[in-house]
Amino acid sequence: MSTRHTYRVIVRGTFEGLTGPDRERLLAEVDEHGLTAMRFTEEGSLAYDAVLKHFSFRYMVVSDPEDGDEMAAAIAEDRAERTLRDRGLPHGALRSTVTDMDTMKINYKGRRGSGAARPA
Repeated sequence: MSTRHTYRVIVRGTFEGLTGPDRERLLAEVDEHGLTAMRFTEEGSLAYDAVLKHFSFRYMVVSDPEDGDEMAAAIAEDRAERTLRDRGLPHGALRSTVTDMDTMKINYKGRRGSGAARPA
């Protein structure tokens, strides 16, 4: 049995064809969906601004590493699609960026010449 990997997936898209009521609803909730609300969670967090053009979701997806980034992206895009459909929000194509947290390298060294202290 293989170890499961945790992926952070950002799904981006553009609102298209929003109605007046759609815009009013989104603007009423805009403070709940700003930069400070962005979290990587299984259910996803939706972020957008008052311009109501672009949006993004942040998802945490746990999957088999053999399935790779493509499967994590597909799972996250499916979740985003479902959320947008359930909320009645029209949109264009979705695109994703995936990071495998289990293979990500962490550089503890400070930037060159910054004099940053190293962790103990």
